[in-house]
Amino acid sequence: MFFIDTANLDQIREAKDLGILDGVTTNPSLMASEGITGKDNVMRHYKTICEIVNGPVSAEVISTDFKGMIEEGKILADIDENIVVKVPMIKDGIKAISWFTENGIATNCTLVFSAGQAILAAKAGATYLSPFIGRVDDISWDGVGLIKDIAEIYSIQGYDTLILAASIRNAKHIVDSAKAGADVVTCPLSAILGLLKHPLTDMGLAQFLSDHKKANG
Repeated sequence: MFFIDTANLDQIREAKDLGILDGVTTNPSLMASEGITGKDNVMRHYKTICEIVNGPVSAEVISTDFKGMIEEGKILADIDENIVVKVPMIKDGIKAISWFTENGIATNCTLVFSAGQAILAAKAGATYLSPFIGRVDDISWDGVGLIKDIAEIYSIQGYDTLILAASIRNAKHIVDSAKAGADVVTCPLSAILGLLKHPLTDMGLAQFLSDHKKANG
């Protein structure tokens, strides 16, 4: 599945128009980059995204304590039936994911950097797990290798949590994540469009058009 990682409405519409978009992930940084500030504006923006995309839309809690996460999560979940509450991988986050699971609210466990964290999230019942492979690569570890490890563990243990490869930097990350066992990738529009590019495609198309022009005078 393809999710786009942005709060930019034009980019979301462009990805949707390709016919391949399954969902959207956002975070406070992406909202701020679009100039979306203030609780009411953020809530309206999430609603607009849900009106564009008929699929999961991850909306992140800001609180870092259990009570605050639950209060925020319930408000976010009320925006639209497609909202997935995005919760950080911390102790109270795991507690919150367990509560949301018990109460029928979909969750996305974010800021995951190890297989051990992935096990905790799955045990808590997270709907999605977001390993940040680009950031793992940044510290000279193997982000795609982390996806492989998590996919192997989930397969052996029979966990239902879907692996959502995040912090995607380029088209190769998308392909490698798919090979490694990710169920979903969430990425910027540039990485999605990067999948279209190959020099042989450009050369072949140029040749076809040139031959057509010659044949048709």
